[in-house]
Amino acid sequence: MGHTVGEVARLSGQTVRTLHHYDRIGLLVPAGRTRAGYRSYSDADLERLRQILTYRELGFGLDQIAALLDDPATDTRAHLTRQHRLVTARIARLREMAQALERLMEADTMRLNLTAAERLELFGDHDPDEYAEEVRQRWGRTEAYAPSQRRTAAYTKADWERINAEAEQIYRDLARAMEEGAAPDSTAAMDLAERHRAHITRWFYDCGTDIHRCLGRMYVDDERFTATIDAHAEGLSVFLREAFAANAARQEA
Repeated sequence: MGHTVGEVARLSGQTVRTLHHYDRIGLLVPAGRTRAGYRSYSDADLERLRQILTYRELGFGLDQIAALLDDPATDTRAHLTRQHRLVTARIARLREMAQALERLMEADTMRLNLTAAERLELFGDHDPDEYAEEVRQRWGRTEAYAPSQRRTAAYTKADWERINAEAEQIYRDLARAMEEGAAPDSTAAMDLAERHRAHITRWFYDCGTDIHRCLGRMYVDDERFTATIDAHAEGLSVFLREAFAANAARQEA
């Protein structure tokens, strides 16, 4: 049995009007009609719709999508391969953006001693001053704030390159430990958590165990931090919260 336009709309998250439009322009013409004249979509139609929606998400126009899908030299495997490549490239770019944002928020980076070109090279199109006012309001009265401002303001481009590289390696190692099944309170995970804490202390401010424990909670409680942390691996923010807490307890014992 075929699928009604209402069923297809519900399954795909599209509106009935959108599906009617796709039919009118020949992008997604249902395989058949019922005796009453209603549209009836086949499983092959649903697969074509999936491909349409994937290409739409990737930024292709409807005319481009029609040309791609109607190319007789391209089969389903070729579409999947192309889409996978495009999605993977986008994920890589988003991960880079997320990591840059994370550096900016975590380090309270503002008034950096960098030229506009160096900022663009290090952080892409994200302005390091974007979160300056929020950072000042949230942490401006803490003991860590002023020393952090003085230290980060003096860093050169080479310093930031080294900081970013070290931080990225720590997060990669933490993600790998989680994916390999290490428990957050395992020695391996706690040692990596301690590396993370030492990295902050070395480059930004004295990150005691209480601060580090709170930082781990913030990674989960603040959806912006969650998004940037989980860009490394799904669920990493929760893993870090537990690992930071376990390492803090170990250091305090």
